Amino acid sequence: MLIREAVVDDWPRIWPFWHLIVAAGETYAWDPDTSEDDARALWMAPGKRVFVAEDASGAVVGSAYVTPNYGGPAADVANAGFMVDPDHAGKGIGRALAEHVLRTAEADGYRAMVFNAVVETNPAVKLWTSLGFSILGTIPDAFAHPTHGRVGLHVMHRSL
Repeated sequence: MLIREAVVDDWPRIWPFWHLIVAAGETYAWDPDTSEDDARALWMAPGKRVFVAEDASGAVVGSAYVTPNYGGPAADVANAGFMVDPDHAGKGIGRALAEHVLRTAEADGYRAMVFNAVVETNPAVKLWTSLGFSILGTIPDAFAHPTHGRVGLHVMHRSL
């Protein structure tokens, strides 16, 4: 698997799984009806470092970004987002992207990484904790999950 910086021409290969994941309404606090233009603006915004994971055939099977979570004097705290094509889940792509983003964030001078809204039923919570993230708190009943009903959103943190 190759992880590299994304280019504008990667978006059409990210969008299909981005749309599938967000439309499912299970893991991201973004509108399931987000348009492609709005999705591109969210994921590929200026100031974000965006990455793609390619399999041996060159297919984009995942994507991630890192960006400042705050501005000004707190701009050295990073935020990140991760998506793996569901057709390629369970192959270590999410972990590889996470490790890459954590190394990149540290090399870029970030002191910590924060996730502001991790759905507590998201299987990735196990990945994040295995990579050293801790749950600082949980906002109860903050997310309307399509199958679990109201669930909490974790705020997670890791020093870099």
